[in-house]
Amino acid sequence: MKICIVGAGISGLATAKAILDRSPDTEIIIFEASDRVGGKVWTEKTEEGYLCEGGVNGFLDKVPQTLDLCKQAGIKALAADTAAKKRFVYSRGKLHKLPEKPREFFTSNLLTVPGRLRVMYEIFAGGSNNPDESLQEFATRRLGREAFDRLIDPMASGVFAGDAEKLSLQSCFPRIKQVEAEYGSLIRGLLKLQRKARSQGSSKQPGPGPGGTLTSFADGMSALTDALAAQLGSRIRTGTPIQSISRAAKRYLLQTNAGNEYECDTLILASPAYTQARMLEAFDSGLASLLMGIPYPALAVCCLGYRQRQVGKVLDGFGFLVPSKEKRSVLGTLIDSNLFPGRAPQGSVLLRSMIGGARRPELALLPDQQLISKVESDLDDILGLKAAPDFIRIFRHEKAIPQYVVGHAERLVKIEEKLQAHPGLILTGNAFKGVSFNDCVVNAGKIAAALPI
Repeated sequence: MKICIVGAGISGLATAKAILDRSPDTEIIIFEASDRVGGKVWTEKTEEGYLCEGGVNGFLDKVPQTLDLCKQAGIKALAADTAAKKRFVYSRGKLHKLPEKPREFFTSNLLTVPGRLRVMYEIFAGGSNNPDESLQEFATRRLGREAFDRLIDPMASGVFAGDAEKLSLQSCFPRIKQVEAEYGSLIRGLLKLQRKARSQGSSKQPGPGPGGTLTSFADGMSALTDALAAQLGSRIRTGTPIQSISRAAKRYLLQTNAGNEYECDTLILASPAYTQARMLEAFDSGLASLLMGIPYPALAVCCLGYRQRQVGKVLDGFGFLVPSKEKRSVLGTLIDSNLFPGRAPQGSVLLRSMIGGARRPELALLPDQQLISKVESDLDDILGLKAAPDFIRIFRHEKAIPQYVVGHAERLVKIEEKLQAHPGLILTGNAFKGVSFNDCVVNAGKIAAALPI
């Protein structure tokens, strides 16, 4: 069997690796339009000594498949400093530490007393007949408006750079929907799951957060994608965009921009949904239209380096998120030099601010100076950073994170129906069933396991 994979991000690379683990003799070619592998995994080491992540900055170590992939690639995983557990939300002119334990919830000023009481009322909150609620609808119904504004809304921007009024609960956080359906309450479900874990002798207690420890590598996230690319070797063709896809008998034909043609028995598209749509337009316009309907807002990642003696201890923690109600430009800022060693030169700190996203995508496309001016203004107001940065690097993503908006699950059903007419055509990547790094690795394994090889 000959397999072509389009896209050399983590989805494409991990899928190729999983297929070869099952069947080492399988013939695979991986096409990548850009001149580098990794996709949204994008690490740069600068001459100044900063290590900047232009995309994903880590993964949670709770998924064994990702840890296994690291071992197979010969890359040692690096757990984040304990500072990563301290996360903040900027609200009403102040930074508030997110509660890590139940008792901290009752003493935190992030929510007012009425807001905290409304969260406790979640045990008695009613259900909904809507099978596809937005995050806003769900959180307001179960936790109250204040908890939505100050907890759920910034979380949506932190994970998806998204708009919680449009994102689908069942598509973005299916486990939360499952817990409500099974236990009738998130709080009741959490307590029962914790008791179950204790009875089974588990040292890992379920919590309100996603669980796991933030993890990366000494040389940044690109260390893994680069290592996988080295193992895959000449199977990867960078700088080779696919212009169009057609079919002859039972084989797929790929036409490159340079006019070269390749044939394969199985075709796996692991590029963003909008590029999949472009390649498939002439082949199946209906399928292409469904793929083009998945939104990708613009996002800019701004890395700023400061000398420690000028700014002192910027923030003792992971960083902060900003609720949309605060009307700020930045979605949030991570203190990367607090999280992993080697992110900034000795005596310096590295911050990484996100701007744009589904709330205000136009901000991500501003000219450099205007963009940095907005970021610096927010960092001055929120962190008291008055010194000018010694280092600036901007990563722009005109189409960043796919948005699982209300109706996403129905869209996936229609896509699957269209694919029934095209045996051997497989669509993957973070546009469908999980945007995280872990999701991409897990889905790669599922694809490999289902192939008739």
